[in-house]
This record gives sequence, C-alpha cells and structure tokens, in this order.
Amino acid sequence: MASRQSGRKRALADLDLRARPQDRAGGPLPGHGKRRRGGAPWWPQRRGGKKSGGGFGRVIYWGVVLSLWAALAASGAVVWVGLHLPPIQSLEIPKRPPSVLILGLNGATLATRGDMGGAAVPLRELPPYVPNAFIAIEDRRFYKHHGVDPWGIMRAAVADVLHRGASQGGSTITQQLAKNLFLTQERTLTRKLQEVLLALWLEHKFTKRQILELYLNRVYFGAGAYGVEAAAQRYFGKSARRLTLPEAAMLAGLVQSPSRLAPTRNPDGAARRAQLVIAAMAQQNMISAAAAKLALIAPARAKQPSGAGSVNYVADWVMDAVNDLVGHIDTDIVVDTSIDPALQNAAEQALVDALAQRGQKLGVGEGALVAMTPDGTVRALVGGKSYADSQFDRAIAAKRQPGSAFKPFVYLTALEHGLTPDSVREDAPISVKGWRPENYEHQYFGPVTLTQALADSLNTVSVRLTLEFGPAAVIRTAYRMGIVSPLEPNASIALGTSEVSLFELVGAYAPFANGGFAASPHVVERIRTSDGKVLYARAPQALGRIVEARYAAMMNAMMHETLASGTARHADLPGWQAAGKTGTSQDFRDAWFIGYTSRLVTGVWLGNDDSSPTRRATGGGLPVDIWSRFMKTALRGTAPAPLPGIAGGGWFAALPQPFAASNPQIADSRRPAASPPPGGSGGLDSWLINRLFGR
Repeated sequence: MASRQSGRKRALADLDLRARPQDRAGGPLPGHGKRRRGGAPWWPQRRGGKKSGGGFGRVIYWGVVLSLWAALAASGAVVWVGLHLPPIQSLEIPKRPPSVLILGLNGATLATRGDMGGAAVPLRELPPYVPNAFIAIEDRRFYKHHGVDPWGIMRAAVADVLHRGASQGGSTITQQLAKNLFLTQERTLTRKLQEVLLALWLEHKFTKRQILELYLNRVYFGAGAYGVEAAAQRYFGKSARRLTLPEAAMLAGLVQSPSRLAPTRNPDGAARRAQLVIAAMAQQNMISAAAAKLALIAPARAKQPSGAGSVNYVADWVMDAVNDLVGHIDTDIVVDTSIDPALQNAAEQALVDALAQRGQKLGVGEGALVAMTPDGTVRALVGGKSYADSQFDRAIAAKRQPGSAFKPFVYLTALEHGLTPDSVREDAPISVKGWRPENYEHQYFGPVTLTQALADSLNTVSVRLTLEFGPAAVIRTAYRMGIVSPLEPNASIALGTSEVSLFELVGAYAPFANGGFAASPHVVERIRTSDGKVLYARAPQALGRIVEARYAAMMNAMMHETLASGTARHADLPGWQAAGKTGTSQDFRDAWFIGYTSRLVTGVWLGNDDSSPTRRATGGGLPVDIWSRFMKTALRGTAPAPLPGIAGGGWFAALPQPFAASNPQIADSRRPAASPPPGGSGGLDSWLINRLFGR
C-alpha cells in the first residue's frame, strides 16, 4: 500500500501541469517557441551558458533602437534650440548700443562713453595683414570649414588636456561672430548649441569675406571699443586703414581677453600676445620672416588719451549735458567740447604735483580746478586728484563753504548802494546777537577803505557792510552773478557760510573779468551724429549786462589789490594784470582762490572729502601756488591785456590830477583815511562817480 502511494506521488511529480503558450488564447502557433525540458529554449546554446549568433543579433537590434532614439533626441534638441532663437526675420545684424565720442577744442579725442564703434571699414580698404592677423591667431582654417571646425575643436581639446586647463578655444570666427551679434556670454550647453546653429546659418547666408568683414567691424577690443576702426582710434589714434603690422597684431591679440590685455592697462601682456600673433602669421606664410623680425623688433605702443585720467570728470559732466540738450539717443554721436587738451593737462599736472609735494604736510587730501573764459566757455576742469581712485566730481558736485571767496558779492552790493573803493568803514570787534566774528590774525586796523578791507579780507568790515545793506541784498547780488545754490539770509553770509560749488563760484566771478556781462558757463559746443547730422549747436548768446561798467571797474581795482598787497600777494603772473579773492572756511576745512585776467578765470579748491580740518591750509597758500603755475602755462604766448575798467593804474586814474593830488586818500587806496570822507556813502563818493563816468 505504502509503495503504491509512493509511486503515485512520483508520477505526479513528473507530470507538468503548467499551461503551455500555445494552450493560451491568442498564443503562438504550434511549433513556435518550443523549449526543452526544464524550460530551456529550443535553439542551441554554447557550452558555458554563452549565447550563439543570436546574441549578435540582439546587439544589432538594440544598437539600431538606441541610434534611432539618439537621432530623435538630437533632432528634438535642435528643434528646441531653434525655437528659442530669435525669429528668423530678426536674424539680421543687430544695432550696437550707441556710443558717445567726446572731442576737445582741436578735435582730439578726449574720451568715449558707451560702447564706442567706428564707422564700418570695408575689407578691401584694410591692409592684407590686418584680417590675416585675426585668422592666424583665431581661426587658421577659416576658409576651409563651414562655420564649425571639428579639427579645431579637437586641437583645442588636446591642447587643453596637455596644459591641464583651458588654454585654447575651439570657436571659429563665424561662431564668435554669432555669439557677439546674437547671444549672451553665458557658458551653457544651450548657448553653445545656439552658437553652432547660428554659425551654420551665417555661413549659409553670407560669403566668407562678408563674415570676416562683419567680424572685424563688430568684435570687442576692450575700453568700450567695438570694431577694428574704433579700436585703432582708441589705442593708436589713427584709422584702421593705416595700421602697421605690429599694431594689427596687437589688436588681433586683444580678442582673446580684451579687458585683461588692453594695451593701455597691460602693455606688457598685450605686447607678448602680439608676438604670438606675429609668430603664427609667419608660420602660416602670411608674412615673410623678415617682416616678422622687423615687427618683433619694433612693437606697437598704445597712445594715451589727452588729459589722462582727469578728463573723465569732463566726460561724466558732458554725458549729463548731452542728456539735457538732446535727450535719449539711439545712434552714435560726436560731442565737440570747449576743453583745451593742453590746458586740461596743465591743470591736472598743477593740482596733482602740488598735492603730492605738500598735500600730506598740510593735511589736504583732495582738490579741484576749473578754468573758463570770461564768457563762461570752460577750458579745463579737474574734479579730483585721481579719477581712478574716486569718480566724485569735486568741481561740480561738491558743495563747500567758500569763506572769504564769497566777499566780492558783499562789496559789489555796497558799491551798487553808493559806496566806492575808497569809502571807509571801521575795522573793530563786532557782536551780532552773541556772534562775534574776528579777523584771521585777531588784529584790527580801525578806519579802513573798502579796498584795504577786501584785500586783507577783514571779516568785521564785511559783516558791517552786510548788516548795513541787508543779507537779502547780498544774496540777490550773488544770484544775479551766477550762484545757484541755496543761500541763508543771515549776517554770517558775509563770511561765506552757505555752501556753493567751485564751478558756480568761478562762473560768478566771470562777469568781473568781462566788464559786467552775464556769463553762461558751458562745455558743449556741438552734438552731431557720426554721419554729420547736427543735433545741437550752441548759438552765441548775448545775455546782457548785469553789473554796470563802473562797478565792475571798481571791483576789478579792489580785487587787483588783493594780488598786489593782500592775501594773494604771492600770486605770480608776470606781465599780466590779474585780480581775485582768497577764501578759507571755518576751522581751515576749505582753502580757495578764484583769480582772473581779462582772458581766463580760474578757481582752485583744496580740502578733504569728509570735511575734516586741514593743518591750517589757507587760500593764500597752496591754492594760489596752483593757480599761478596753471595760469602761467595757460596764458603762455597770449598778449597781456588789462582788466576791464582799470587800464592805466586803477579805477581812479581818469581823475583830474589837481584833484587827485589834493585827495591823497584816493591816490593811495591802501592807506586808511583818518575819518570817512564827507557825506558818508554820498558826498565825495557821489562826486567821484559823476566825475569818473559823466553822471
């Protein structure tokens, strides 16, 4: 019994009750997919479990499948990248942002703002070595590829591996053009694919010569210069048509890293890169060995712009003026200014040298200088000792206390109310509601003429005059002369406690230098497009008289005495009749001198940006020295001319000699009178005015 049951169990175990594929609905036909006993397939197998020729078929099968998927993925990527390109109708050469070329009085380039682009230069007008220099160093197979160079990519990859870093780039000139025209500078796979597609499109649309011409006229060379013409002007001061071989090699070398290799910033690096370009040109038989040797012996030298760093203060000011005069621009423009490059250099040199020699000793960290003609035409402007260190313009933007440099407006007010340079006022201690202004040396001279009081900068007399005619009257005079900053109508205005800029103060002195006419300080003479269309031209302006001739003459005589015997007596300008006024603010925080001749008005300010006190720097010291040095250079070769109204020795020179002899206080305005002339502000003063000017 037991044995029979055991045999039955073995039979059941041998019986395969699993459904076969052909037994299932929809299964394969009989004979297909037969497997050997134990589940082995019907086809033969190699020993060791390795498949026979069927494995190779699978490899082919999956290879085809993967290839199809890869092709689909690549096609999808191309389509996706293509969809994110600009519309085909817009794939034309885009406009570059407008540039502003700023020229000086003689047409010399002072500075550029924005992205500077020169006029497009046809390839046929360039020396052959100019385009060849770029091909030699950037894309030696330019004429052999179709926009993308696989060999160049491989060569760059090998070089990168050998140098263990990115030493070369695989982009062709066409790819660089595509990137410069249409794409950003980001380093992503998407942007690289876009670059490739655009390069192929450019090669399809343009000839090789057209692509090369577009490239040369649009590639960036640093310092805001786009295109070979702009770069040639920026670095060498000449047209690209006249570039030498060494200069062409230097420009071609800049493309790799314009900012790092700019010859004005890194002349040694630019020179070394230019040597590589020349060697590449010789290797590719673009130039002879003799020409290469000569180019290496005499390398190119970049030309520094006129005015060096300080002219950038002018450029910043010009950009503000352009916006006010013509508004938004969408094309390249040229701005003709009144700046004289020689005077700009002289102004910068005078200021920088003086600060280097004596600035630290006097505790003076900064300075500024403005020079203009008597009608307000600005010839030089320096806003600080170093534009590279600080772009803040201390000539225009800084507001500081002018100190005694404000006093001429007090004295002009007094003259216009009936006084003369020989009117006498008391120099003695004074108190105004608890405020007790003192003279610089704490000395008092008693009765003095207005001439002596202004020349020696006596504070008490200036305060007395302000109180006599009212602070409001003084402020009206200052505004009429050209001051635009807010002024406080109090007694301390007599000592220049309200802040003004150097630029407006120099402009406000100009009417003294021109005999009493309004001045309109300006720097822009003309604005035109690069093709010559005039957008703005400054017309001659007759602003009219704002100070009567007799009062201008009196002020000139009084301020001339400041240089002859007063606080500016160290001013040195041989052969010229000059006038001016020094100024020193509270606690020696600011030192000023505004001086002028009949040809030029120049102001100098010294101090510290944080308004910290100097070490007793005064207007009659270093500012006068800087002024003298600059004015000697500025007026060199110009025939001296007297100040308006004081030709022949002073405003009183036209008086009848018997009268002058009997009135010694008039003949010697420096000597104080024992008592005021009869009539105070009338009497003798009125008689003198009538006698002098026929009234």
